[in-house]
Amino acid sequence: MKVWYYSLLLFVTTLMGCFLVNDAQIDPTFGFVEVMLNETSFEYQKPYDTSLEQRYSYANGTHRFWVYADDKPRNLGSNTQPRTEIRIHPDYTSGIWQFEGMAFVPNGTSGATIVQIHGAAHGNTTILLRIYDGDMRYYSTPVIDTGLYDKWFKVNLIHDVDGGK
Repeated sequence: MKVWYYSLLLFVTTLMGCFLVNDAQIDPTFGFVEVMLNETSFEYQKPYDTSLEQRYSYANGTHRFWVYADDKPRNLGSNTQPRTEIRIHPDYTSGIWQFEGMAFVPNGTSGATIVQIHGAAHGNTTILLRIYDGDMRYYSTPVIDTGLYDKWFKVNLIHDVDGGK
């Protein structure tokens, strides 16, 4: 039986900017400008029939989410899977953006999305990183990392919107 209960802990720092890297030795974050996030940067999404406090908490710089297999979707009538998440604003349509954060996924969780970026040229998402049986996968196939249950791990993603990467 799959266990769909999971608690995701995520601390997010968002950086933005543009840079050119001609030398592989250059720090890949060179040229980025930090975007400070505050409460107005976040749009909270949770089951429509549950209060935010029942699925989310924030303490000491850590955002914590709970999702149960029998949770309702975000909107009445939606066919999406259960979720509790934060959508980060502002939306962007060009440039190169970096997203960095720490995540923790408890043992027994399968199918938890760690990072999702919408707005692909073909399809709904540019990237989707999920945990299946303790392994991080790009969508559901290529394995990116293994053995991630019950420990904090860093996610650092650079999204080149104009380059489609």
